[in-house]
Amino acid sequence: AEAAAHNGSGAAAAARAPATAEGMALAYGSLVLMALLPIFFGALRSVSCAKSKNSSEMPETITSRDAARFPIVASCTLLGLYLFFKIFSQEYINLLLSMYFFVLGILALSHTISPMMNRFFPANFPNKQYQLLFTQGSGETKEEIVNYEFDTKDLVCLAMSSVVGVWYLLRKHWIANNLFGLAFSLNGVELLHLNNVSTGCILLGGLFIYDVFWVFGTNVMVTVAKSFEAPIKLVFPQDLLEKGLEADNFAMLGLGDIVIPGIFIALLLRFDISLKKNTHTYFYTSFVAYIFGLGLTIFIMHIFKHAQPALLYLVPACIGFPLLVALAKGEVTEMFSYESSAEILPHTPRLTHFPTVSGSPASLADSMQQKLPCPRRRRQQSPSAL
Repeated sequence: AEAAAHNGSGAAAAARAPATAEGMALAYGSLVLMALLPIFFGALRSVSCAKSKNSSEMPETITSRDAARFPIVASCTLLGLYLFFKIFSQEYINLLLSMYFFVLGILALSHTISPMMNRFFPANFPNKQYQLLFTQGSGETKEEIVNYEFDTKDLVCLAMSSVVGVWYLLRKHWIANNLFGLAFSLNGVELLHLNNVSTGCILLGGLFIYDVFWVFGTNVMVTVAKSFEAPIKLVFPQDLLEKGLEADNFAMLGLGDIVIPGIFIALLLRFDISLKKNTHTYFYTSFVAYIFGLGLTIFIMHIFKHAQPALLYLVPACIGFPLLVALAKGEVTEMFSYESSAEILPHTPRLTHFPTVSGSPASLADSMQQKLPCPRRRRQQSPSAL
């Protein structure tokens, strides 16, 4: 993950022509705003996600073991991509990646806009329910692979997202790229939950070292960013005022610089709510810290004219500011003893086996309803789980 200025091919490089002060201010200001939106709304949606009693809407919980391994896995993936681009044809690799992110992006964008779009449908809209169910095995050993319930409204959202997907696939336009990037970021902040603050510190600390090493220590990160044609970054043209929507001199911010601090900020929001003081002190503190860290990244990059590992500045700010507030308020013990998953798991119905039922998926669902203590609710599977 890095912040950089790059040309139309995605390279972290000097601008083709000197960018105007107004163009740079517009580009960097837009990047900051686009980074803040998925963090803010993703954190709010993570609270609803955590309170959900529906097992299909359960977030993915990151443990301390996962956090410790993540920088190693990310390093291996990054190095693997680097070698792939060096050995194989860049064109064919990007074609495969484009198809993969085309499908994933449509699902992510559909999941993102679905709650907002529900407000625009009329009350008499003919809304039919559908279910996509895949299982393996039989009897008590039957395991659910996919159980995706959706309705007509979801299909409308999916169709709208598909238009953006086709636009991205055909044109690779920066607006389509950003729509997918924002959807990925919001879904990541909403559905990836750290189980406690200690795990967050391990994850951010490990990726702090990862980011600094791969940006400053080698050219691997920059080379992959240059070759990788996928919506894994937000971009905004610095020459928008001169060339309009066809501008090609971009400033860039990796999605990792949004999602990684974002899931830590979302954890602090859930911690705020657990204190039952009707204040969001730690959330707002970390949110301001993120703005400060991202602003410092852009300032340093502008001064030294070199791509910067944004986590170098974001991690100390996002951890340090809330920790100072906790020290001042005498709540350090409460902060580090808070367990996010403890509020979810004891109340969440778990289905340990599937009943043997013949017939339609509806009959299977009715049988499952009798097994569970809570009434059956509409299940909305996350794109990441698919």
